Amino acid sequence: MAMAANTADGEVMVEMNTTPLIDVMLVLLTLLIITLPIQTHAVKLDMPQASNTKPPDIVPPTVDLGIDFDGTVTWNGTPVDRPTMDSYFADAATQTPQPEIHVNANRLAKYDAVAKVLADAQRLGATHIGFTGIDQYQ
Repeated sequence: MAMAANTADGEVMVEMNTTPLIDVMLVLLTLLIITLPIQTHAVKLDMPQASNTKPPDIVPPTVDLGIDFDGTVTWNGTPVDRPTMDSYFADAATQTPQPEIHVNANRLAKYDAVAKVLADAQRLGATHIGFTGIDQYQ
């Protein structure tokens, strides 16, 4: 079907024919899809190997480390200041086995306060750290 050159009123229709543009875009899209390489890259993961050894009988002690909304840090329910917390982290890092530190940050706690506590723990050598109470964020 041909494009109408004149309308009923005798005025010239000034619409651009977009069909060739769409055809060119579809051809370019097809060429792009064909020329893209197939994803053959794999991510190498070192998964733990299964063993028949039984877990150790020694259960490491746990420490409940709370971070309140105002930045107050509690060690097993007792409020502590930063130097005291650092000495507790240093003491925990030297114990064998290291105690498990369960961090329970309040939902309203600032990210900076939690990051400082985790950085202090890492700096002083505490390695068994995990977050508890994350159900409050759901």
